[in-house]
Amino acid sequence: MMTEAYMGKRTPLYDAHVAAGAKIVDFAGWDMPIHYGSQIEEHHAVRKDAGMFDVSHMRAVDVTGSGAQAWLRRMIANDVAKLTLPGKALYSCLLREDGGVIDDLIVYFFAPDRYRVVVNAGTADKDLAWMRAHSAGFDVAIADRPELAMIAVQGPQAREKFWTAFPASRSASETLIAFQAAAWNDWLIARTGYTGEDGFEITLPAAAASAAWEALKTAGVAQIGLGARDTLRLEAGMNLYGQDMDEGISPLEAGLAWTIDLKDAGRDFIGRKALETKKPARQFVGLLLIDRGVLRAHQKVFTAKGAGETTSGSFSPTLNQSIALARVPAGINIGDEVEVQIRDKYLKAKVVKPTFVRHGKPLI
Repeated sequence: MMTEAYMGKRTPLYDAHVAAGAKIVDFAGWDMPIHYGSQIEEHHAVRKDAGMFDVSHMRAVDVTGSGAQAWLRRMIANDVAKLTLPGKALYSCLLREDGGVIDDLIVYFFAPDRYRVVVNAGTADKDLAWMRAHSAGFDVAIADRPELAMIAVQGPQAREKFWTAFPASRSASETLIAFQAAAWNDWLIARTGYTGEDGFEITLPAAAASAAWEALKTAGVAQIGLGARDTLRLEAGMNLYGQDMDEGISPLEAGLAWTIDLKDAGRDFIGRKALETKKPARQFVGLLLIDRGVLRAHQKVFTAKGAGETTSGSFSPTLNQSIALARVPAGINIGDEVEVQIRDKYLKAKVVKPTFVRHGKPLI
């Protein structure tokens, strides 16, 4: 928790959070709202209606030049060459040569010589240094865009309430499919998110962020802090960098095999050789606690194949049950029963697919 002596970086919406009575905490060096009064109520608002998150600590990076596509095909594990629809995006990982995850990110395609990459707050400087260190030999410009803010609007009513706030944006954004973005004036409206619900993520000039936030509030969109953002993404089975994966973890051991494209044998992306030669010893699963208790990160998991560990865990407001993501030995099956050590107790849990809730509906 932040002390009075501590002062982190602040987004353009910091004053709005303070005025709303948010509890401010340190997150990746940023002063961010963890809740505005009730984390549980904020969670349910997103699952049942619409909520908005300040994600301006995320970093937008524009990649341009005749070599942009070739460079991105070298840099990330997914293949941007399959993006042909303007605004279409994909999710992938930036890898080390040994296959460890430097960061997970989203890449938006606008033209073969123009892309946008969105990276995590805590790894942004490291990511940019890595990108620039590997740009030699490519006609590519890598431009950091710290002057931009980002607001995520999520939930079953998110798009309708966004259009209530900004009716003129509807024609530009109504036909967007999942993981596609469109420009509207100097905003970028993307049909993406981190909650398992429908909605938009908006990138806009920092100077416009406060007015946009107030317009969304007036339209009935609830303010949501990082606490509910974490339980929402956990229910949706979405990884958090630094917790569910890091530079010591292969995407194959983080449930991210689907973000790797090996179809083009001639595409030698960084980390490919390690992914192809190292057989994963561990697998990524979901856990549903059977006994009474609360699952948290870094609890030991005992299975018939050996020990593992939870990577994220919390009480699920939607399921009214404790859930976790975990890395366990390979060979564990869905439906198996395991034990989780919580202090001095060994509690029973069931292995499930690592996606618990999507679009407001339980999947287990």
